[in-house]
Amino acid sequence: MPVAGTHASIAGRGTERGSKSRAVRRLKSPAERVAFFESVERRFAWQARGTTLLVGSTGFYLTHAWDLWQRFTNPACWWMHAMVAVWAIFTVMLFIAEPLFLHRWFLASAERDPERTFRRIERLHWVLLAVSLVTVVGAVAGVHGWLV
Repeated sequence: MPVAGTHASIAGRGTERGSKSRAVRRLKSPAERVAFFESVERRFAWQARGTTLLVGSTGFYLTHAWDLWQRFTNPACWWMHAMVAVWAIFTVMLFIAEPLFLHRWFLASAERDPERTFRRIERLHWVLLAVSLVTVVGAVAGVHGWLV
């Protein structure tokens, strides 16, 4: 479930990211781009939070139920650390950073320089998507024995 859930979450983020990026680029002014980006992010936030909770809880359950804790001591099972790291990044971003300060920073930065703000946010989304995809590919390859 964690790999499937992560894949579903990434597919959602990637689809949302790609379609949002194309749609936003069609808007004329940087302020319009930021406003559109903000409205889509707001609607997508609950889906992202729910998926993140589901993936984290099933990952912990499977690790505990199948007693997979020893994999965290094996460097060949690097994807286990990667899955936890990706999950932790999204959890911190969605549940801590965004509500406490990131949203206010985004709005203030968008007022000062909307084009630069949009580029930063877009770059961050692409980096997180790439790291997530590498993690999923590594996890699938690792559990099938292709990395050992």
